Amino acid sequence: MNTSLVNLAPLPRLALLALLVALPMLAWWWWRGRTSGASARLAALTALTLFLTFDLIVFGAFTRLTDSGLGCPDWPGCYGEASPFGARSEIGEAQAALPSGPVTWGKAWIEMIHRYLAMSVGLLILVATIGSWWKRAQLPHSPWWPTLTLVWVIVQGLFGKYTVTLKLYPAIVTLHLMGGLILLLLLVLQRESFANRPIQPVQPLHGRLPRWAIGTTLAILLLQAALGGWVSSNYAVLACRGFPDCNGAWWPAMDFEHGFTLLRELGRAGHGGFLPFDALVAIHMVHRLFALVATAALIALVVGLLRDGGATPRRFALLLAGLLVVQIASGLSNVVLDWPIVAALGHSAGAAALVGVLGALWSRWRTAPQAAMARSAEWRPA
Repeated sequence: MNTSLVNLAPLPRLALLALLVALPMLAWWWWRGRTSGASARLAALTALTLFLTFDLIVFGAFTRLTDSGLGCPDWPGCYGEASPFGARSEIGEAQAALPSGPVTWGKAWIEMIHRYLAMSVGLLILVATIGSWWKRAQLPHSPWWPTLTLVWVIVQGLFGKYTVTLKLYPAIVTLHLMGGLILLLLLVLQRESFANRPIQPVQPLHGRLPRWAIGTTLAILLLQAALGGWVSSNYAVLACRGFPDCNGAWWPAMDFEHGFTLLRELGRAGHGGFLPFDALVAIHMVHRLFALVATAALIALVVGLLRDGGATPRRFALLLAGLLVVQIASGLSNVVLDWPIVAALGHSAGAAALVGVLGALWSRWRTAPQAAMARSAEWRPA
């Protein structure tokens, strides 16, 4: 049995599998845009990659929630094989030794499907990058944007590698989650840049709302997502029972020092001992309390969009409000119903959707010149 944590022997076969997964999508994309110009085809490829990246984020959450992150204890294959089929005996032995352990037949497949999907997304981004440099004169954005996205996918792959080799090190798992959201945001911004082209004209949104308000709300939401990732990677979801109180107290005992020591192993404190339960409570409560800040910011943004009027800002406002309701309901369900997987997946999907919608809104929004002048006049000294 090969016990090496990093075994690159199956990499060529994994690349071939990723190509086989991506090939039908690439063929459909090429056939659908065969009569379109280069810019239209790249816009469609970006949209397809964005859709698959959202799916990848949700499936990554499923991998984490089912404790399948170590379903194959090496990287990038599974016991040095390109699929669990080639590792039947090793997986069987591990499952027989520990039936509920990190390595089971089901968990191995979940982990490898996640890797296949990630490699396929990376392949689509590689094709988009090559196409962007080839047709760079026809693009509404610099080809360095998709190149940056490709570099970030490689960084994400390294996060995935260290998630396995460092045995679910919480800081790495959280960075992996945030890396997925940043990848989604990069693709959203690239997709929106095509909207100003004649092929798919979308007028910029003008209103009194300052653009920095949208950017600030997005930053707050990303910070809240990072706190949520820290909760999930430390398995602190059920550290607080009950709502709005926590374990029967409005302000329970909390150990912030150990809870927010970033450089430590899973379940361990910074000094090497076991992580105190009060540290898990602190992690949970910080995420819960900062949710109030994120909710207030989103509500303020929704109100601002509704006051600006116009059909498109109103649609964005209603979409954000609906996603906020889903986030609140799924977050409460995780606590009250003891973390049902459907609610937890909805919570992860809702966070990704909010990031995507806010990124699209920020990209399109332009503060109306007369509104900017009016605000400037309000602040001008008498």
